[in-house]
Amino acid sequence: MVEVRRTVRITTTQHVLKDVAPVQEGFPMRGWSIEICLVDDKGKEVPATLFDKVTYHLHPTFANPVRSFKKPPFRIEEKGWGGFDIPITLTLKDKGGEKKLNHDLNFMKEKYVVDQVITVNSNKSPLLKELLKSGPVPNFNPNEPMTNKRRSASSADARSVKKMKTGASKAGVDLERMADYLTKLNEDDLLGVVQMVNDNRTAEMNIKNDVEKGEFTMDLYTLPDTLLKSLWDYVKKRAE
Repeated sequence: MVEVRRTVRITTTQHVLKDVAPVQEGFPMRGWSIEICLVDDKGKEVPATLFDKVTYHLHPTFANPVRSFKKPPFRIEEKGWGGFDIPITLTLKDKGGEKKLNHDLNFMKEKYVVDQVITVNSNKSPLLKELLKSGPVPNFNPNEPMTNKRRSASSADARSVKKMKTGASKAGVDLERMADYLTKLNEDDLLGVVQMVNDNRTAEMNIKNDVEKGEFTMDLYTLPDTLLKSLWDYVKKRAE
């Protein structure tokens, strides 16, 4: 398993609502907001497109205290007179799981920024495209000619499987059918296949990555059962 670290930036702004009477002396009503983004490897803020949604768990005294937002910057706006801890759930795209953070809402500054680091499993190949927007991913070289490599991967796999006897299977996976599905994938989905194989590569796997020719070939029969099943689920979902 290869885990990628990403920095989540939580930006809070707040101000006193002068036209709203304070709840009690010394505790004026305030308007506050929170936004979430990522910080890339160059220190630049980028949209947090890695997340399908962000959920804030407000203090139970708020009406509808659980609030979910599905578009960056996942901005929440509210008003109140006191600070409190806000549990935040970050839901990764493509069923990549959840990450939980805790944010201290306070009124010491009109604007403050808090960075927190999360780790994401890069084996979840559909997330690769979004991960690359905020920094490098281990074992992936964006300068390689991926277009040719993707096409080669699908055609080479099909030729390899056709040499086997009809109905050849492994770990309950029909290899001929899988090879056929591979030829139907678009380039982005083939990139996901290549990433999954590279991330789970072992010495027993018959794989060739010719960077100069832009070719990536593999023998499906040499893949571990767990990887083969994961590839089957991934490929079937996108080809049918």
